[in-house]
Amino acid sequence: MTVVRRVLVHSDKQALAEAVGARFLSKVAELLEQQQLVSVVLTGGSVGIGVLAAIADSPARDSVDWSRVSLWWGDERWLPAGDAERNDKQAKDALLDQIALLPSHVHRFAASDAGLDLDAAAFAYAQQLATAATDGSKQPRFDIAFLGVGPDGHVASLFPHYPGIQVTDTSVVPVRDSPKPPPDRLSLTLPTLNSADRIWLVLAGADKASALGLALAGASALEVPVAGVEGRMRTVFFVDEDAAAEVPAELIAAEY
Repeated sequence: MTVVRRVLVHSDKQALAEAVGARFLSKVAELLEQQQLVSVVLTGGSVGIGVLAAIADSPARDSVDWSRVSLWWGDERWLPAGDAERNDKQAKDALLDQIALLPSHVHRFAASDAGLDLDAAAFAYAQQLATAATDGSKQPRFDIAFLGVGPDGHVASLFPHYPGIQVTDTSVVPVRDSPKPPPDRLSLTLPTLNSADRIWLVLAGADKASALGLALAGASALEVPVAGVEGRMRTVFFVDEDAAAEVPAELIAAEY
Protein backbone atom coordinates (compact mmCIF):
# COMPACT_ATOMS: atom_id res chain seq x y z
CA MET A 1 0.00 0.00 0.00
CA THR A 2 1.33 3.41 -0.97
CA VAL A 3 1.51 5.89 1.89
CA VAL A 4 0.40 9.39 0.98
CA ARG A 5 1.86 12.47 2.71
CA ARG A 6 0.27 15.84 2.01
CA VAL A 7 0.34 19.37 3.37
CA LEU A 8 -2.89 21.34 3.31
CA VAL A 9 -2.61 25.05 4.06
CA HIS A 10 -5.38 27.19 5.58
CA SER A 11 -5.50 30.94 6.00
CA ASP A 12 -5.40 31.07 9.79
CA LYS A 13 -5.83 29.04 12.97
CA GLN A 14 -9.62 29.34 13.08
CA ALA A 15 -10.08 28.37 9.44
CA LEU A 16 -7.73 25.46 10.05
CA ALA A 17 -9.71 24.17 13.04
CA GLU A 18 -13.02 24.46 11.21
CA ALA A 19 -11.72 22.70 8.09
CA VAL A 20 -10.23 19.81 10.06
CA GLY A 21 -13.37 19.50 12.16
CA ALA A 22 -15.52 19.28 9.05
CA ARG A 23 -13.18 16.77 7.43
CA PHE A 24 -13.22 14.65 10.58
CA LEU A 25 -17.01 14.49 10.73
CA SER A 26 -17.19 13.58 7.06
CA LYS A 27 -14.54 10.88 7.33
CA VAL A 28 -16.03 9.30 10.47
CA ALA A 29 -19.47 9.16 8.85
CA GLU A 30 -17.91 7.55 5.79
CA LEU A 31 -16.04 4.97 7.87
CA LEU A 32 -19.12 4.10 9.91
CA GLU A 33 -20.84 3.07 6.69
CA GLN A 34 -18.10 0.47 6.23
CA GLN A 35 -17.39 -0.77 9.77
CA GLN A 36 -19.01 -1.08 13.16
CA LEU A 37 -16.56 0.97 15.23
CA VAL A 38 -14.23 3.89 14.50
CA SER A 39 -11.22 4.36 16.80
CA VAL A 40 -9.67 7.81 17.13
CA VAL A 41 -6.57 9.04 18.96
CA LEU A 42 -6.96 12.58 20.33
CA THR A 43 -4.32 15.17 21.04
CA GLY A 44 -4.18 18.22 23.29
CA GLY A 45 -2.76 21.67 22.71
CA SER A 46 -4.56 24.81 21.60
CA VAL A 47 -5.01 23.70 17.99
CA GLY A 48 -6.04 20.14 18.85
CA ILE A 49 -8.63 21.35 21.33
CA GLY A 50 -9.68 24.02 18.84
CA VAL A 51 -10.53 21.28 16.36
CA LEU A 52 -12.69 19.55 18.97
CA ALA A 53 -14.48 22.82 19.68
CA ALA A 54 -15.10 23.26 15.94
CA ILE A 55 -16.59 19.75 15.80
CA ALA A 56 -18.85 20.63 18.71
CA ASP A 57 -20.03 23.78 16.93
CA SER A 58 -20.61 22.09 13.57
CA PRO A 59 -24.19 21.62 12.31
CA ALA A 60 -23.05 18.13 11.20
CA ARG A 61 -21.97 17.09 14.70
CA ASP A 62 -25.03 14.97 15.44
CA SER A 63 -24.97 13.23 12.06
CA VAL A 64 -22.34 10.89 13.55
CA ASP A 65 -23.38 7.88 15.63
CA TRP A 66 -21.02 8.66 18.49
CA SER A 67 -21.92 5.43 20.28
CA ARG A 68 -19.80 3.69 17.65
CA VAL A 69 -16.74 5.91 18.15
CA SER A 70 -13.93 4.89 20.50
CA LEU A 71 -11.55 7.55 21.82
CA TRP A 72 -7.94 7.21 22.98
CA TRP A 73 -5.25 9.78 23.76
CA GLY A 74 -1.78 10.11 22.30
CA ASP A 75 -0.40 11.44 25.56
CA GLU A 76 -1.41 12.88 28.90
CA ARG A 77 -0.02 15.12 31.60
CA TRP A 78 0.54 13.40 34.95
CA LEU A 79 -1.91 15.50 36.94
CA PRO A 80 -4.93 14.80 39.14
CA ALA A 81 -8.23 13.82 37.54
CA GLY A 82 -10.19 16.88 36.44
CA ASP A 83 -7.15 19.17 36.36
CA ALA A 84 -7.68 21.90 33.79
CA GLU A 85 -4.31 21.13 32.17
CA ARG A 86 -5.11 17.49 31.43
CA ASN A 87 -5.82 16.71 27.78
CA ASP A 88 -8.85 14.60 28.68
CA LYS A 89 -10.39 17.42 30.73
CA GLN A 90 -9.91 19.93 27.91
CA ALA A 91 -11.41 17.47 25.41
CA LYS A 92 -14.34 16.86 27.76
CA ASP A 93 -15.08 20.56 28.00
CA ALA A 94 -14.62 21.23 24.28
CA LEU A 95 -16.59 18.30 22.85
CA LEU A 96 -17.06 15.12 24.83
CA ASP A 97 -19.77 16.45 27.14
CA GLN A 98 -21.84 17.40 24.10
CA ILE A 99 -21.93 14.06 22.27
CA ALA A 100 -23.41 10.66 23.07
CA LEU A 101 -20.28 8.59 23.60
CA LEU A 102 -20.42 5.30 25.46
CA PRO A 103 -18.38 5.64 28.68
CA SER A 104 -16.70 2.30 27.90
CA HIS A 105 -15.41 3.79 24.64
CA VAL A 106 -13.57 6.69 26.30
CA HIS A 107 -10.10 5.45 27.20
CA ARG A 108 -8.36 7.96 29.46
CA PHE A 109 -4.87 7.66 30.86
CA ALA A 110 -4.76 7.20 34.63
CA ALA A 111 -4.51 10.38 36.68
CA SER A 112 -1.79 11.10 39.23
CA ASP A 113 -4.27 10.68 42.09
CA ALA A 114 -5.50 7.26 40.92
CA GLY A 115 -3.21 5.30 43.26
CA LEU A 116 -0.68 4.27 40.59
CA ASP A 117 2.86 5.44 40.04
CA LEU A 118 3.91 6.64 36.59
CA ASP A 119 5.32 3.29 35.47
CA ALA A 120 2.24 1.40 36.61
CA ALA A 121 0.02 3.91 34.81
CA ALA A 122 1.95 3.38 31.58
CA PHE A 123 1.59 -0.39 31.95
CA ALA A 124 -2.14 -0.05 32.68
CA TYR A 125 -2.76 1.94 29.50
CA ALA A 126 -0.71 -0.53 27.48
CA GLN A 127 -2.97 -3.26 28.85
CA GLN A 128 -6.06 -1.29 27.83
CA LEU A 129 -4.69 -0.99 24.33
CA ALA A 130 -3.83 -4.69 24.11
CA THR A 131 -7.25 -5.69 25.42
CA ALA A 132 -8.93 -3.66 22.68
CA ALA A 133 -6.75 -5.18 19.94
CA THR A 134 -8.39 -7.79 17.73
CA ASP A 135 -5.47 -9.18 15.75
CA GLY A 136 -2.88 -10.02 18.38
CA SER A 137 -1.15 -6.63 18.09
CA LYS A 138 -0.36 -4.26 20.95
CA GLN A 139 -3.16 -1.83 20.14
CA PRO A 140 -6.51 -1.65 18.37
CA ARG A 141 -6.77 -0.48 14.81
CA PHE A 142 -6.73 3.32 14.94
CA ASP A 143 -8.64 4.84 12.05
CA ILE A 144 -7.49 8.41 12.70
CA ALA A 145 -4.78 9.71 15.02
CA PHE A 146 -4.59 13.44 15.67
CA LEU A 147 -1.21 14.89 16.58
CA GLY A 148 0.00 18.36 17.38
CA VAL A 149 3.61 19.41 16.81
CA GLY A 150 5.74 21.47 19.16
CA PRO A 151 8.24 24.14 18.06
CA ASP A 152 10.98 21.59 18.83
CA GLY A 153 9.26 19.01 16.62
CA HIS A 154 7.89 16.86 19.44
CA VAL A 155 4.70 14.86 18.96
CA ALA A 156 2.54 13.47 21.79
CA SER A 157 5.09 13.57 24.65
CA LEU A 158 7.97 12.23 22.56
CA PHE A 159 10.67 14.88 22.79
CA PRO A 160 13.94 15.28 20.84
CA HIS A 161 16.77 13.17 22.28
CA TYR A 162 14.58 11.78 25.07
CA PRO A 163 14.51 8.00 25.56
CA GLY A 164 10.83 7.68 24.66
CA ILE A 165 11.31 8.54 21.00
CA GLN A 166 13.46 5.41 20.55
CA VAL A 167 11.22 2.92 22.38
CA THR A 168 9.81 0.24 20.09
CA ASP A 169 9.06 -2.71 22.37
CA THR A 170 6.03 -1.32 24.19
CA SER A 171 3.02 0.81 23.30
CA VAL A 172 3.18 3.34 26.15
CA VAL A 173 6.10 5.05 27.88
CA PRO A 174 6.39 7.08 31.08
CA VAL A 175 8.05 10.45 30.45
CA ARG A 176 10.05 12.12 33.20
CA ASP A 177 11.77 15.51 33.31
CA SER A 178 9.85 16.75 30.27
CA PRO A 179 11.17 20.00 28.78
CA LYS A 180 7.58 21.26 29.01
CA PRO A 181 5.63 21.38 32.26
CA PRO A 182 4.44 19.29 33.91
CA PRO A 183 7.63 17.21 34.06
CA ASP A 184 5.89 13.82 34.26
CA ARG A 185 3.73 12.54 31.42
CA LEU A 186 2.50 9.42 29.64
CA SER A 187 2.78 8.90 25.90
CA LEU A 188 2.10 6.41 23.16
CA THR A 189 5.30 5.32 21.45
CA LEU A 190 6.15 6.16 17.86
CA PRO A 191 5.35 2.66 16.50
CA THR A 192 1.98 2.79 18.24
CA LEU A 193 1.15 6.17 16.73
CA ASN A 194 2.33 4.96 13.33
CA SER A 195 0.00 1.98 13.50
CA ALA A 196 -2.89 4.37 12.74
CA ASP A 197 -4.35 4.17 9.25
CA ARG A 198 -4.47 7.95 9.00
CA ILE A 199 -2.38 10.44 10.93
CA TRP A 200 -3.59 14.01 10.88
CA LEU A 201 -1.04 16.50 12.15
CA VAL A 202 -2.59 19.86 12.97
CA LEU A 203 -0.33 22.83 13.61
CA ALA A 204 -0.44 26.60 13.47
CA GLY A 205 1.95 29.46 14.03
CA ALA A 206 5.30 30.68 12.75
CA ASP A 207 7.09 28.91 15.62
CA LYS A 208 6.16 25.55 14.03
CA ALA A 209 7.53 26.36 10.57
CA SER A 210 11.09 25.21 11.19
CA ALA A 211 10.07 21.86 12.70
CA LEU A 212 7.68 21.18 9.84
CA GLY A 213 10.25 22.12 7.23
CA LEU A 214 12.88 19.87 8.82
CA ALA A 215 10.44 16.96 9.09
CA LEU A 216 9.51 17.17 5.42
CA ALA A 217 13.17 17.49 4.46
CA GLY A 218 13.94 14.10 6.03
CA ALA A 219 15.39 15.04 9.42
CA SER A 220 16.11 12.30 11.96
CA ALA A 221 13.23 11.37 14.27
CA LEU A 222 15.67 11.54 17.18
CA GLU A 223 16.36 15.18 16.34
CA VAL A 224 12.85 16.10 15.16
CA PRO A 225 10.33 13.47 16.34
CA VAL A 226 7.60 14.53 13.91
CA ALA A 227 9.90 13.43 11.10
CA GLY A 228 9.29 9.83 12.19
CA VAL A 229 5.50 10.04 11.97
CA GLU A 230 3.89 8.09 9.15
CA GLY A 231 0.40 6.62 9.08
CA ARG A 232 -0.19 3.27 7.42
CA MET A 233 -2.38 4.75 4.68
CA ARG A 234 -2.10 8.51 4.83
CA THR A 235 -0.23 11.25 6.64
CA VAL A 236 -1.67 14.74 6.33
CA PHE A 237 -0.26 17.98 7.73
CA PHE A 238 -3.08 20.47 8.22
CA VAL A 239 -1.38 23.82 8.77
CA ASP A 240 -1.98 27.55 8.67
CA GLU A 241 -0.03 29.90 6.42
CA ASP A 242 2.45 30.85 9.13
CA ALA A 243 3.37 27.23 9.87
CA ALA A 244 3.74 26.53 6.13
CA ALA A 245 6.46 29.13 5.61
CA GLU A 246 9.23 26.55 5.04
CA VAL A 247 7.22 23.88 3.22
CA PRO A 248 8.41 23.23 -0.36
CA ALA A 249 5.73 24.27 -2.83
CA GLU A 250 5.63 20.85 -4.45
CA LEU A 251 4.46 19.27 -1.19
CA ILE A 252 1.44 21.54 -0.77
CA ALA A 253 -1.76 19.88 -1.92
CA ALA A 254 -4.75 21.73 -3.34
CA GLU A 255 -7.20 19.43 -1.59
CA TYR A 256 -7.41 16.44 0.75
